[in-house]
Amino acid sequence: MNSSGKKSLGREVRILGTGSCVPDRVLTNQDLERMVDTSDEWIVTRTGIKERRIVGPDMAASDLAEVAGARAMKAAGITPTDLDAIFVCTVTGDHLFPSTSCLLQARFGAPQAFCMDVSAACSGFLYGCETASAFIASGMAETVLVVGVEILSKFTNFEDRGTCVLFGDGAGAAVFGPGPGPHQILASHLGADGRFGSLIELPAGGSRRPMTHEALEARQQYLTVKGNEVFKLGVRGMADACIKVLDQAGLAPDDVDLLIPHQANLRIIDATAKRLEIPPERVVVNIDRYGNTSAASVPIALDEAVTTGRVHEGDLVLMVVFGGGLTWGATLVRW
Repeated sequence: MNSSGKKSLGREVRILGTGSCVPDRVLTNQDLERMVDTSDEWIVTRTGIKERRIVGPDMAASDLAEVAGARAMKAAGITPTDLDAIFVCTVTGDHLFPSTSCLLQARFGAPQAFCMDVSAACSGFLYGCETASAFIASGMAETVLVVGVEILSKFTNFEDRGTCVLFGDGAGAAVFGPGPGPHQILASHLGADGRFGSLIELPAGGSRRPMTHEALEARQQYLTVKGNEVFKLGVRGMADACIKVLDQAGLAPDDVDLLIPHQANLRIIDATAKRLEIPPERVVVNIDRYGNTSAASVPIALDEAVTTGRVHEGDLVLMVVFGGGLTWGATLVRW
């Protein structure tokens, strides 16, 4: 196991603006009842999900990322020519290569920005945020766009009731820049433990197991999740990450005004909040409407909290994630 916390790298870093985008198409639990042996009651009881958003056949990760990124830049009051870097956090990019971030750079017309995709599954957005913070704090970049986006519907086996009820598509984004002021990043923590990588994986499509006819017949092009093991590790990992960043900042869970957890499962969210003794009214939950959107879940929830007025100036906002790899992380922001 290894982990990292925020070091004193130089300049302060803050969030300049947020944005998000979800597809128009809604896939309800009732729709899934007609596709697989499941029920609305079974899904809601075990996951808290009532519906999720699904892209059409011609839409890819860069399409949602472009809209979310444009909205974040508008909120930040910048244009694409102001960007020094674009980071796209995804495991369901348009292609294995070129990177989705390069595709996004071309669409925005931002040739001055360097680009990189970040692969940390559901933890991707906070991994991208920490990477952006490091570049800005060290003076290697001024303004960075970070987008978390996933098109999980195209990697989901809709004959497997254990996984097809979980996932949805979406994108969320944030623009980061230097300097003191509101929306300041106070502390962060990242962790990983590759020994548990097989708990959440996409078996085929890489160099270990190329996408052959045999792999397709075995349906190895679809993601797999070992739910019970992930539940236990997820609750512990997210709670521990939260405690670490609060300790760095000299604060306690009771100081947190808003907890924005990865939207993987309502039971995981509730168990994490309970372990931290943060009451439900201070926890952002939108899994009922979007399902698990992996790297997009936290930035979508953050943007919704901002645009609906749920987060206020001066609030202490704690974002926390857990995902395949296994990976986890937390970021503390004074809004």
